[in-house]
Amino acid sequence: MGTSMKVPKDILLESHLSGLGEPKRGKVRDIYDLGDSFLFVASDRISAFDVVLPEGIPGKGYVLTQLSLHWFNLVAQMGDSVPNHLITADFDRFPEKCRPHRAVLEGRSMLVRKAEPLSVECIVRGYLSGSGWKEYQKSGTVCGEKLPAGLVESARLPEPIFTPSTKAPMGTHDINISFEEMKSKVGGALAEEVRAASLNIYKKAAAHAEKRGIIIADTKMEFGLDPKTKRPILIDELLTPDSSRFWPMDTYSPGKGQPSFDKQYVRDYLLSINWNGTPPPPHLPDSVVEQTSRKYFEALERLTK
Repeated sequence: MGTSMKVPKDILLESHLSGLGEPKRGKVRDIYDLGDSFLFVASDRISAFDVVLPEGIPGKGYVLTQLSLHWFNLVAQMGDSVPNHLITADFDRFPEKCRPHRAVLEGRSMLVRKAEPLSVECIVRGYLSGSGWKEYQKSGTVCGEKLPAGLVESARLPEPIFTPSTKAPMGTHDINISFEEMKSKVGGALAEEVRAASLNIYKKAAAHAEKRGIIIADTKMEFGLDPKTKRPILIDELLTPDSSRFWPMDTYSPGKGQPSFDKQYVRDYLLSINWNGTPPPPHLPDSVVEQTSRKYFEALERLTK
């Protein structure tokens, strides 16, 4: 694996799996309702600024699935964290009606427990970047939380901070909210539990990644409620290049933007051509598609070795 490996050339923009019904399509995943569980299929679609782009990224769905599996397994070994929704990613354990679709599903799909998603995104920031950096420049805060004066772009924060956002419908933008607003949306006790779990997962994952030469600058997690127990569980994906900023440690230099192993590379290209973030999105050049694929696979190799 890695930048020298042969990246898969077949790009899956949408899955059409006969016998499984019509899926619900998100920005990246096609979700099939199998009755007592969901089948998550990670496509190669890529979104930026909450808009799905015309081109897919070769192998992206495979990388997202394999990295999520890696982190779900690590988090499960922590012993002091919330459970996750994963049932299995072993295709041979999928229901019989999935069997005709092995070529599409194997490596990029997982069977998961159903859950009731919370109405917020759970973001943890260990470094000052993206929308957090923009807000800090204006007000010295991130999501209303006061930070020390004099921080520069990409600076490591004294302690990781929890900065929730709304979960906007596809095609619209998430909005950063305060923790107090989150409590009003989901309830105080649940908000406290989810914040503690998010910070715990981030800190342990960041330590794991640093040993492999990668800084996890920030990440977005999603939680849902188990319908039976009404307890929170981790859902969706976890600590992937789509949901996180991954920076190489060996070139880290605060005071500017950082090179990355995530879709920030695509965002930077779109900013360079002055796209305003509204549909229709522009096409990505082949060079941007290929380089993004290499970055995703390098993140997978480094983090799972």
